[in-house]
Amino acid sequence: MLPTSFGKQETSVDVEAQIERCRRAIVDERQAAAIQSKAEAEKDSDDDDSDSDEDEEDEFPVSHELILKTHERPITSVTLDPSGTRLITGSTDCTLKLHDLASMTPTTIRAFKTVDPFATKSSATAESHSIHQVLYSPHSGNQFLVITATSQARLFDRDGEMQAEYQKGDMYLRDKHNTKGHTSEVTCCAWHPTNRELFVTGGTDSTIRIWEVSKRFKQKEVIVHKSKAAGSAGMTRITALAWAAPAGGGNTIIVAAALDGSLVMYSGEGPYYRPTAEIRDAHAKDTWTSGLDISPDGRLVITRGGDDTIKLWDTRKFTKPVQTASHPSTSSQYPTSNIRFAPNGGSVLTGSETGHLHILNPATLRPELVTPVTPGSPLITVEWHPKLNQIITGSANGRTTILFNPKTSSNGALTVMSKAPKKRHLDDDPSLTTFMDPAGLSGDAIVTPGGLPGQTNSFSARHPTIGLTASGRSRDPRRPHVPAQTPFAKTTPDERHIRESIPLSSMRDEDPREALMKYAPKPGEKSMFTGAWEKTQPKTLYKEVDSDGEEAEEEREAKRTKF
Repeated sequence: MLPTSFGKQETSVDVEAQIERCRRAIVDERQAAAIQSKAEAEKDSDDDDSDSDEDEEDEFPVSHELILKTHERPITSVTLDPSGTRLITGSTDCTLKLHDLASMTPTTIRAFKTVDPFATKSSATAESHSIHQVLYSPHSGNQFLVITATSQARLFDRDGEMQAEYQKGDMYLRDKHNTKGHTSEVTCCAWHPTNRELFVTGGTDSTIRIWEVSKRFKQKEVIVHKSKAAGSAGMTRITALAWAAPAGGGNTIIVAAALDGSLVMYSGEGPYYRPTAEIRDAHAKDTWTSGLDISPDGRLVITRGGDDTIKLWDTRKFTKPVQTASHPSTSSQYPTSNIRFAPNGGSVLTGSETGHLHILNPATLRPELVTPVTPGSPLITVEWHPKLNQIITGSANGRTTILFNPKTSSNGALTVMSKAPKKRHLDDDPSLTTFMDPAGLSGDAIVTPGGLPGQTNSFSARHPTIGLTASGRSRDPRRPHVPAQTPFAKTTPDERHIRESIPLSSMRDEDPREALMKYAPKPGEKSMFTGAWEKTQPKTLYKEVDSDGEEAEEEREAKRTKF
């Protein structure tokens, strides 16, 4: 009856059982009906066929799923870093959710941080806008771009701290080449495929702007798309764009779609005064082309238009579509509905208004797999990570779904389901815990011992060293005094705003004489700016003045003044 071992006992985790619980009931609706209609007597004779069906299911990582419910409103964009450990989702609730797949467990599937892109603004100018696009840098996972329904793009670091807010242009200037940034709402963005210091944005001001990461006060290049559609006065809206490099080397290409139905292609290295190729009627006019992507080899372009069509284009013959297929559009309600090439370029995936994921053959644009992800709720955004071999989708019901296959996928959702469930702790139940703010004050009222029922006092009443004085100053020595903000101070720009928004504003505190004397030559040293003219300078001559003559002149001047 003696125990076989002593000390803490670690319970083993049945990883296969946990992963099996993630298996999806229906993988392909087209094959589900055929499987049910098969007779049991034909199973033995169709062993080879069943093996081939299993091989087809393993071709796409959709056999299992992991669900993340961290938003309450539609998810407009999803992105993963190159390593596949950080997942970011953006929503119409104006927030970003940061997820760390490496630290999740089957019972702690949640975001570790919520980021408001406008949290750095003062309360007087606080605002909230829907998230249009979130895009990790493909070169490193240290930064990501955020495009909101404003005229400014924002750059964040890996932990969700804003690094830069790029310049806004003057909306009263008619010449878009002379503005330092977008003058109206930015709709899309893309990173340079090889240069980590460049990215491009497109906006409703009919411009495509190339930015340098380190220079936020002005864009590097401005491409003004002049619409040829009648009645548009040469202005239209850029709805989607992509930046890719050809597999065989050479210049990169930028492809953009506009509201007037046009599709334009530019050389990524310039010049930008005119497009390399342009298709005027790529999609129907005044329909929002929400999806656009370039194949990994840079030869094909896929677009999903607001005219309920998907079209495939060849960059070498950019005149007419190679293939056209009918597909209901959701861009009128969700303008960020996208379409993506698979990492190997052998498939195309997009969502539908019925909540299904469609995987298409790029040669024919016919569906190879149609699987339900969120039935009854439109599937807005999709992404296929090349390293994880997993598909991430975002739906209108606020649900993020990670589709994977244990045989072909790696890390990501498999890492989550391979861990033991976290044991529930007392702190996990909010009804049994008390929230403590940074100053050490309890958010809940505390009943005074011996007091009458219903009579409560604050925590500061029991501890006079913690709380506020009569003048409003904190008694806690750890908490600095925050002065009251007047209405005038709310609208007055502070030092930080001037330093971050006005170029060279730090020179206002510099003594001009000392700034110039820094460049003054030392004895025997050549001047930095005028050294080339030292030998050719003329000799300085001064006027010879007689002292007696000066006195006589003064007497004559005094007499004139007297009379």
